[in-house]
Amino acid sequence: MNARLVQSFDEWRAATREFIARRVPPESVEWSSQDGDGDLFSSALAQPRDADPASASASASASAPVDDATTVAGAGACAAAETGMTAADGAAPAFRLPRQLMELLEAAACFSAADRWAFLYKVVWRWQLGEHDVISPADPDGSRLHGMVKAVHREEHDMHAYVRFRERNEADGAPRFVAWFEPTHNVLPQVARHFARRMGNISWMIATPTATMMWDGETLHAGPALMRGAADIDDAGEALWLTYYRSIFNPARLNADLLRSHIPSRFWKNLPEGAIVPAMVSAAANGERRTGQTETVGRRSGATTIPISAERAQPERDEPTTLDQCRRCELWKNATQAVPGVGSEKARIMLVGEQPGDQEDLAGLPFVGPAGAVLERAMKEAGVQRDSIYLTNAVKHFKWELRGKRRLHKTPAQREISACHVWLEEEMARVKPEVIVALGSTALKSILQDGSATMKSVMDAPLQHDGRWVVTVYHPSYVLRAPDEATRQQAYNVIVEGLRQARKLLGD
Repeated sequence: MNARLVQSFDEWRAATREFIARRVPPESVEWSSQDGDGDLFSSALAQPRDADPASASASASASAPVDDATTVAGAGACAAAETGMTAADGAAPAFRLPRQLMELLEAAACFSAADRWAFLYKVVWRWQLGEHDVISPADPDGSRLHGMVKAVHREEHDMHAYVRFRERNEADGAPRFVAWFEPTHNVLPQVARHFARRMGNISWMIATPTATMMWDGETLHAGPALMRGAADIDDAGEALWLTYYRSIFNPARLNADLLRSHIPSRFWKNLPEGAIVPAMVSAAANGERRTGQTETVGRRSGATTIPISAERAQPERDEPTTLDQCRRCELWKNATQAVPGVGSEKARIMLVGEQPGDQEDLAGLPFVGPAGAVLERAMKEAGVQRDSIYLTNAVKHFKWELRGKRRLHKTPAQREISACHVWLEEEMARVKPEVIVALGSTALKSILQDGSATMKSVMDAPLQHDGRWVVTVYHPSYVLRAPDEATRQQAYNVIVEGLRQARKLLGD
């Protein structure tokens, strides 16, 4: 068993060169750190005590060439032939790691895990054996490697966002600004370089439970951990910030769940506003939402305090008079246009689909894409003329998500179906169909105004609703995405039979 004590990425890299050259497999190496692998900020402390941001940034990759790969001492004639490099003084041939892998390894080395050095060595070992899929997220080890890197980058982002500096008197030579943070991973050196660039020649210090970084305006200094109280100083600017924070707080617009999801709970204890937010949330729940109410609400007779929800405490707006003006839900923001129904204003049969698709959104007409072609074929087979029916959708705006360069359909939520029902009601009142064919479950829920309605319970036979017959069939798009030919044919037959049944209900 080969034991090796490492406290930084550079030490691990040097040890890895040695073990790879000797062809030592991962299971024969025992990696350890001086503090039981608790050296969360050892890479920072391993640098010179005085280093400017540029030199500190370069120190982690000082031994790496500037081309697209990093040369590491290794073993194996195949690797030497691949790089065309010859080792000097009888050393083992060299092999090359791509820059992408070296960047992943260096970032993952900041991840706080007891076995991180052993795991990174395993990755390098597999690479030099020719298993290059080890850096793919589809590989188990590659997946863990990318997950570690993602967590480290997230921690850097969080530290940029949630470090709060307090200002102190700089006359005694101490840093002007002081902050305390409790990171999960070893990101203090990278974050220190970020703040050195952002804050210019203003001196500051960031203390953590494990290490400290200080900037004197020209040079970064790494030091040992300090007590939490080192950052507890009186700051008049912080008091001003809290006063401003209270003044812009609107209880009527409070969404406590969203607030908690945006800022993880572990950061609140070190944020100055964290001390006042709980009381403000509690006060909002106990009646202070009236702060955001409209004047017309405040002038109502009765009790001085009027309990009202945040949703109702909004300015009164005129209801939209046309579909193009509709803002009843958020779907209009990402849609090209609203897509109204088309067809005969005296149609006895109305076909109701789910929502416009990509082509319908661009054309402004329902069922002009692939699903429309399936429906056209089914109507012809059932003997239903397109110009004799009214064709529309339960939701009038296209709901989609981006996949590459394509806009892919996304099923509307029940609140969006309910918000758009007013337009379907207007169409039914105007056309007065005797039979409505619901194409899919979304259409069925909108027609029946029942969010729990399922196709399975009503597909066997038509039902009466508000004086009309309702026939339920599959949506034509289901025929296109069915997993096999048998399922596709069965779904298509259901649509054809449903259209025939609609004709029979009219006595045709």
